[in-house]
Amino acid sequence: MSQRTPSGHSRSTLTKNQKFSIAGVATLGAAALAFSIVPGSSDDARTAQTEALGARSAAWAAPADAHASVSKQQANASKRAKDAAAKAAADKKAADEAAAKKKAEDERKVKQAASRSAARKPVYANNLDGWIRQSLDIMKSKGIPGSYEGLHRNIMRESTGNPNAKNGWDINAQNGTPSIGLLQVIQPTFTAYHVDGTSTNIYDPVANITAAANYAADRYGSIDNVNGAY
Repeated sequence: MSQRTPSGHSRSTLTKNQKFSIAGVATLGAAALAFSIVPGSSDDARTAQTEALGARSAAWAAPADAHASVSKQQANASKRAKDAAAKAAADKKAADEAAAKKKAEDERKVKQAASRSAARKPVYANNLDGWIRQSLDIMKSKGIPGSYEGLHRNIMRESTGNPNAKNGWDINAQNGTPSIGLLQVIQPTFTAYHVDGTSTNIYDPVANITAAANYAADRYGSIDNVNGAY
């Protein structure tokens, strides 16, 4: 006949720790019984009892050692994770600082370059001397020949240095295109030989000089070769 488990109670599976504990207790009990049956036992009996006690201690200690090992591994893993996070944070901080330093250095270089450029940029006087010198620098950058002496000589002959000079009686004026400015240029010539970067106003001193010098270079090789009406 099969036995049934009383109502309200169920069999539970023994845990590993419980099995170790039961084994230890059983071993200890067996050793104690053997020792009590044989009073005044020999050295062999005492040795057996000692071994039994050792087995019991090992049975109890095994789960504790395993738990301690797992705890140690978890602690080591946690420490490694913290160390890695700290290193990553330090590396990011160093990278950010390096980027900020590089940006600041680049901005400093740009400012220095701008400052040097501004320092090198010449300042021209707003008079005949300044207009000629500015025109010569532009002519040089554009490959237009001419000298200070050549420009000055022709300007003095054509307009006596007056940028607003206008000829109202020559053939050009009669044809509706009067000669204008320092080098007495007519509008069609000014338009055709205008130099990029200068004003489009024919009365502008620098624009007038550079356009006339450009025309003279095309027709005579250089303004320096012009010694009369051109």
